[in-house]
Amino acid sequence: MTPASSWIQVYDPLGNAWLSTAAAALPIILLLFALGVLEWRAHRAALAGLMAALSVSIFIYGMPVRLAAATAIYGAAYGLLPIGWIIVNAVFLFNLTVATGQFAIVKSSVAALSADRRIQALLVAFSFGAFIEGASGFGTPVAICSALLMGLGFAPLYAAGLALIANTAPVAFGAIGTPILTLAAVTGIPATTISAMAGRQLPFVSLIVPAWLVITMSGWRGLRGVWPAVLVCGSLFAVVQFAWSNAVGPELVDIVGGLVSLVGLAAFCRVWKPREVWEFPNVSRPLLGAALARPVVLRAWMPWVFLSIAVILWGLAPVKAFLNGGPSGLSTYRAGKAPAVSTLLSPTWDVPLLHHAVFREFPVEPAAVDRALVSDAAYKNVRAEAARYTLNWASATGSGILLAALLTALYLRVPLREAIAIAGMTLTRMRAPLLTIALMLSLGFVTRYGGTDATLGLAFTRTGVLYPFFATMLGWLGVALTGSDTSSNVLFGSLQKITAQQLGLNPVLIVTANSTGGVMGKMIDAQSIVVATASTGQLGEEGRILRFVFWHSVALAAIMGAIVMLQAYVVPWMVP
Repeated sequence: MTPASSWIQVYDPLGNAWLSTAAAALPIILLLFALGVLEWRAHRAALAGLMAALSVSIFIYGMPVRLAAATAIYGAAYGLLPIGWIIVNAVFLFNLTVATGQFAIVKSSVAALSADRRIQALLVAFSFGAFIEGASGFGTPVAICSALLMGLGFAPLYAAGLALIANTAPVAFGAIGTPILTLAAVTGIPATTISAMAGRQLPFVSLIVPAWLVITMSGWRGLRGVWPAVLVCGSLFAVVQFAWSNAVGPELVDIVGGLVSLVGLAAFCRVWKPREVWEFPNVSRPLLGAALARPVVLRAWMPWVFLSIAVILWGLAPVKAFLNGGPSGLSTYRAGKAPAVSTLLSPTWDVPLLHHAVFREFPVEPAAVDRALVSDAAYKNVRAEAARYTLNWASATGSGILLAALLTALYLRVPLREAIAIAGMTLTRMRAPLLTIALMLSLGFVTRYGGTDATLGLAFTRTGVLYPFFATMLGWLGVALTGSDTSSNVLFGSLQKITAQQLGLNPVLIVTANSTGGVMGKMIDAQSIVVATASTGQLGEEGRILRFVFWHSVALAAIMGAIVMLQAYVVPWMVP
């Protein structure tokens, strides 16, 4: 039996599936309504959503107050590190390049390659964004690419919106394949099998997204003007995504695909130019000055080279093992054991009151037994939910970005006093976004530990023959709720497998759909919206950005759902 201080989740607290689902959805609906309709500032909307989530979890789902409070604090801490730490340092690096005048040279070099805004969006938001996603994830590509686009002269709304839309197709293989590897661990399906299945779904979207970006900017007429560049950009990434995921594995799909797409498109643009250079309406076309010397351009791009190298290194398992455990961590990793963790480099605490105090129920947790089938005395196989907070200050991706920023300051010979001033200015401007991120993550954690997310997920399992489509939408919902494809896979991966087996569907297809459908929810999750807002200086405009990307997210998720339906019933031979 579980300890007296523990709590077992319930998924139909009102005794009616429809009413319980409506109650579970209330905090999310309130959050979206406050952001998109009432146009509240993000931190106010997040606070309202958090209060609603706490009320639903405590008064309807019966979650003990002490557990609810601990969960909210736990989520807020996770929002500050690692998420907030990434954003602060990415913006710090960007501010350094602006203050030293190097970003102006970067803009000129990109404009010299192509002054066409459509091609700039493909280069930065899609290709470079995919590379950064593969190396880091956790909102890093949105922060960096939206800041780059705005620096290039894009309107803040479009800089944020395009970066969010582009951050879809690569996400399942992001952070050195973490979502796929996590999904494999949760479901027991080999990672290579899930990788191969994802590589037979996402390339179709990878062909669509570059065109989608261009149409969003300039309409169908604008697409006709640059379709060769769109085809090169999307097809290069899609081919690598399919081939690498099926022949090698999930770890380097985005890094290799992003680089191939970026280099290939840049080379193509040297021999091909659109007939007309497209610019946003009512925006003057940037003037191209004299050609810059190669050493000058290389110097201006070095901060971004530092950034790329840092996020790649910080994503490698041996480096993480060393940064978390020092030499002993690396030696145990090389020996094939679980890497040792240093209490200095990566101190970990069990969250008071919460750790191993919340239990998921059947069928969300497959290790549990159905209480209706056994006596209370036999009900003992329920797995407790862990709640450990790790202050991995050395191995956090944000620390790698900070190192890149410090190397940038040294390389560009920024005086210490000026560097400190830029850092202080960055922190001052990031106060509101950091508060919002903490509140948003707090809301997400309360929905998870309170069980309301599982209620929403179970609602999708009642769709019968249409389940392949709604399995995709369940992944979309999971990412929209948690802000992470990895977290969505942890949340719903086992449920997807159980439901597929009950309905006679292929578990590999359905489980993978959770991740590949989930990536389309990345552009509307609160965490990503706040990251884009912070990096483009649009405080208070979160609702506007949400409205800009929401229907793009729904439409792309529906397209992925249609692909999964076809693979389930029309072309099942595509499933490995």
